[in-house]
Amino acid sequence: MKAGHFDALVVGSGPAGSVAATVLARGGARVALVDKAKFPRDKACGDLVGPRGVQVLTDLGIAIPGAMAVGDMVVVGPTSRRVRLPCFPGRTYPGHALALPRAAFDAALHEAATGAGAEAFVDRAAGPLWGDGGLEGFSLSTGTDIRADIIIGADGASSRVAAAADLVDPGRVLWGFAVRAYVDERVDLPHIVLWERTPWRAFPGYGWLFPGPDGRANLGLGLGTLSSRAGAATAARELPAFVRTLCDLGLLRGAAPAPTLGGWLKLGMVGTNPARGRVLLTGDAAGLVNPLQGEGISQAMSSGRAAAQAALADPARAARRYRAYLANTNAPYHSATAPAHRALLPRPRVVSAVGRVLTAPALGSLLAPGWSIFWNDLLDGAQPTVPRVVAAIAAGIGRTATARGRMREWFTATLGPGSDREANSALPPHERVTNAPIADRAS
Repeated sequence: MKAGHFDALVVGSGPAGSVAATVLARGGARVALVDKAKFPRDKACGDLVGPRGVQVLTDLGIAIPGAMAVGDMVVVGPTSRRVRLPCFPGRTYPGHALALPRAAFDAALHEAATGAGAEAFVDRAAGPLWGDGGLEGFSLSTGTDIRADIIIGADGASSRVAAAADLVDPGRVLWGFAVRAYVDERVDLPHIVLWERTPWRAFPGYGWLFPGPDGRANLGLGLGTLSSRAGAATAARELPAFVRTLCDLGLLRGAAPAPTLGGWLKLGMVGTNPARGRVLLTGDAAGLVNPLQGEGISQAMSSGRAAAQAALADPARAARRYRAYLANTNAPYHSATAPAHRALLPRPRVVSAVGRVLTAPALGSLLAPGWSIFWNDLLDGAQPTVPRVVAAIAAGIGRTATARGRMREWFTATLGPGSDREANSALPPHERVTNAPIADRAS
């Protein structure tokens, strides 16, 4: 069955896809928004939207009913010492996050996209459709064919779009896996727990306990698996022991958690080319998850908006525009922290030592403000304060330490000035994208 031709096909209607579809539809584009699930649907997540994500919602005028404002965060170290990380307002983002279950949050964003005019398809992107310009769309599992001038992959870490467009180098990707459960207890502040199953053997990730607006808390474990997708069962297997630790710490009274839900993450951008030709990857599909603390919703929404804006401005050069955006906004942080993630994860004793230092009584309190800015990737746009200076020093150390590494070479080759080989001037005539700007066609 033929569905005709769209200006843009967005595969996946999570935060990245829904925001992309909203911006495209508001810009006059005819948008097909494909997701395998009917909304509302649930996702494994900590349910926190960081300050940059809150700003995207404000910029787009999207209200999220029932969301709860969340400020400071508490980090619990390996020796149970606690450090409070303050949440500062920046020049380009507010001084708070939002807490809301993903089932409700994603449904609100999906409604915003369809309300703006995106046409929703509850279906799976099955077989790729090819043409003279490469990947042109997908045949859905029900038999409907959708072709488009621009294809935005917002379909998660195991992106079907990324695989079809051959944009992933599996040997380089940094994988993570997380399990999440809800518990019927009220929690006042978000907690990150640098957990050790046994002394001086850091868990290869961290645990969390986050508040929710409905009186339930969100708890879970996330772990890194480097380039392997084995070991995901470790998080689910260790979750009961982690819950007991939360009770021992006095953070939970002992209520039994609801059944868990798990999901894969792709961390630090490395190993995934975010755009080529008419295909742009956003959110988890592009690996836009903080490799130090696992945040991904803010990056998903920001990248969805940026991809849509690049497509509206000029589909023929959308990939170049979008890569330039990522090179300027996300790559400076990820190119330093992804190598740190890879180096530290196999060294649990070193990670334990770092956790002890950062949560030491005097030093932890001194470093906490700058740590909060750096760890949460809030340096760009931060107020010119002493904590910002501390965060800038940490970022500079990270860049210096990773300047000559193989990951930095990958970032430069993929996102640097020499990565624009598919720009129209460099493509063979039969491969060039000759579409007029979407905004021009829609007017």
